[in-house]
Amino acid sequence: MAQNNSSALESTLTRNWLRRGPLACALWPLSLVFRLLSGLRAALFRAGVLKSSRLPVPVVVVGNIYIGGTGKTPLTIWLVQALQAAGMTPGVISRGFGSAEQGAREVTAASTPAQVGDEPLLIRQRTGAPVMVGRDRAATGRALLAAHPQVDILLTDDGLQHYKLRRDVEIILFDGRGAGNGWLLPAGPLREPVSRRRDFTVINAPQLTAGLAASVGVPPGGAAVQMTLAGDVAEQLRDRTQRLPLAGLALRQAEGGLRIVAAAGIGNPARFFGMLKAAGLHITELPLPDHHDFQDRPFAGLEADLILMTEKDAVKCAQIEELNDDPRLWVVPVTAHIDRALADQIVEKCRGRSIA
Repeated sequence: MAQNNSSALESTLTRNWLRRGPLACALWPLSLVFRLLSGLRAALFRAGVLKSSRLPVPVVVVGNIYIGGTGKTPLTIWLVQALQAAGMTPGVISRGFGSAEQGAREVTAASTPAQVGDEPLLIRQRTGAPVMVGRDRAATGRALLAAHPQVDILLTDDGLQHYKLRRDVEIILFDGRGAGNGWLLPAGPLREPVSRRRDFTVINAPQLTAGLAASVGVPPGGAAVQMTLAGDVAEQLRDRTQRLPLAGLALRQAEGGLRIVAAAGIGNPARFFGMLKAAGLHITELPLPDHHDFQDRPFAGLEADLILMTEKDAVKCAQIEELNDDPRLWVVPVTAHIDRALADQIVEKCRGRSIA
C-alpha cells in the first residue's frame, strides 16, 4: 500500500511539473527556498568553505538537473565505449541506486542489483569497464584507481550535485520534456536552474528543435548535442542468444494477433513505449516505478504472448528464478546514437588537463 501511495504521489507531481498549474503554483514558494539553499551550497563549494577533492585523472560527470530518468545510463555506456575506441581506459563510479554499501564496492559479474544497483551492473555488463559504487564519489574514485591503476579517465554516472568531487567536464542530459515547467523542486522537476553552467548539453529526443534547446538553457547560437535511443531486436531473457527482430514481431502481430505487453521500470517509461510503437508494435503498456525490484511478481496472471522489457529491468529479473524461467519475457537492448564529435571534444579537453 505504501508503494502504491508513493507511486500515485510521484505520478501526480510528474504530471504537474510539465505545466504551471494550481499545484505547481502552490508549491512555488517552497521552490524559492530550495533554490536559495542549493545555490548557497554550490557557492560554498566554489568559495572553498566546503572542501572538495581532485583526483589524479580527469573526471567526467554525466548527470541531469531534471529529476528522474533522462537516459543517463545509455549515454554513459556510449561514452565509455567511445573513450575505449579512442585508446583511453575509462572507469565508472556511481552511487548505485538501492545499494546497501556504505564504502566503495566493485561491481563484478557476481554482483546483484541489491548490492550495487541496477544501472552500475548494466554498465559493467555492456562495457566491461571497471565500475565501483559508493556514497562518497571521491573516495569511490580513489578506490577504483587503486584497484585499477591503468584507468586514465573516470566517468561518474550521475553525481552532478556531488560537489565534493571536482570534475573536468560536466555533461547535462535532458529529454523531450525539456525543463518541464522550468521551476525547481517541489514546484517543478529541476534540481538546479537551467542557467547552471555545463560543458555540454545533450538532449535525448527524436527531434531537436531550437525551442527545445532554448528551454534547457542553451543560449542562442549555442550548440546542443542530440541523442536518440534505438533498439531493433528482442532477446529472450533466459537465453539472450535467442533474438527476434522487432520488425518481424510487428509482422507476426499483424498476421496473427500476437499479444504483447511492454513493461518498464525506468524514470520515463513513455520513452520505451514510444520506441516500440515506432517499430510498428501494438502494445499494452505496463509502467512500473523507477528501479522497480520485481519482487511483487507483476507478470503473474498477465495475459500476454510476449512481455518486452528494458535492459535495466532485465538485470533484476534475470536474478529472480521464477522470472528468468518465464519464456514470455524478452529484453529490448537500446543503443545511444550521438555525434562522435562529442567524444572527440571530451578527449581533447581531458588530455589538455594538468594532472593534479
